[in-house]
Amino acid sequence: MNSASLDLTQLKVFPLAERKSLTALDDLLVEPADDPPPISEAVAAQVADCAKRIRAARARQAGVMLIYGAHLVKNGGQLLLIRFMDHGWVSHLATNGAGTIHDWEFSWLGRSTESVRENVATGTFGTWEETGGNIHRALLLGGIRGEGYGRALGRYIYQDGGTMPTAEELEAAIRSNPGDPLTAARADLLAAIRRHHLPAGHLIVNHQWRNASPLANAFRHDLPFTVHPGIGYDIITNHPLFNGAVIGRAAGLDFRQFAGSVETLDGGVVLSIGSAIMGPQVFEKALSCANNLRLQAGQPIVSGHHIYVVDLQDGGGWDWTQGEPPKDNPAYYLRFCKSYSRMGGAMHYVQCDNVAFLHHLFHALRTQ
Repeated sequence: MNSASLDLTQLKVFPLAERKSLTALDDLLVEPADDPPPISEAVAAQVADCAKRIRAARARQAGVMLIYGAHLVKNGGQLLLIRFMDHGWVSHLATNGAGTIHDWEFSWLGRSTESVRENVATGTFGTWEETGGNIHRALLLGGIRGEGYGRALGRYIYQDGGTMPTAEELEAAIRSNPGDPLTAARADLLAAIRRHHLPAGHLIVNHQWRNASPLANAFRHDLPFTVHPGIGYDIITNHPLFNGAVIGRAAGLDFRQFAGSVETLDGGVVLSIGSAIMGPQVFEKALSCANNLRLQAGQPIVSGHHIYVVDLQDGGGWDWTQGEPPKDNPAYYLRFCKSYSRMGGAMHYVQCDNVAFLHHLFHALRTQ
């Protein structure tokens, strides 16, 4: 017997301020100017090497891509990311859906993170009105401007909301030019306005902590910031406004922009910080696309890049400078090491706390 689909428009959502949030921005935010925590001599040497290569890459205008997982934000690394942007040390940032959810919650509420165990049992995990509602509104509005996930949400935070068109304006635009590339996005927004009674006009959402938002600051710098979510991966699924087409459209635009930045990596640097799945998975497809187009044009593939993979795990106890382990070695199944080791250039595995690595790298770059 086939099961019936759940009607997610009937989900009951709750005010985010009522949630027991486990982290507060004021308690965890790392000040870049402070002394970083101790690290081993081996890691310090890797940090120094990485800083040297970033300097060289930026001097020759090669790309420096920083790909990170949500824990870098959950653990207070926001200001470090922003300083990297301020100094021009990175040319592209990328994260997963969770990275943006914590970014938005910290920007609006100053708190984030919930107990998965407790809230799944009560049917309240992820069912927060403001989180799912505002991120979807940001993506819906960004869609009718042709913007991807990162730019749309960064704009929404930086500009404290957006302007919702009327249903009549959207319907007129669809009818007058149904073949327009923005028609599908307009239709999704029109459906949301009618189904959820979204009011037209300026939507004011005060993000009190937006100065600590990497998304908002990337928008301020007009710096590429792409987001690579999964449908059902992120808590914004648990909201009546959920629309997989809206998320997919925004993420599709961001993947193309990500691949465009991979094209700039000849002699460049990739920092993959705490992204065990999204980073290597997205990077390998993007690099293949870039190489495919280059080979069609009679050009050499992307080369000369250095990839620094940072994680707390021990790399499976394998020395990745010796190449890939055999399939009967458990280290073979560490995606974040194996995939990046196959991406040409040189892969360097750094076993270190994510924020500590970035903090030391900031100081190394500032003093070189």
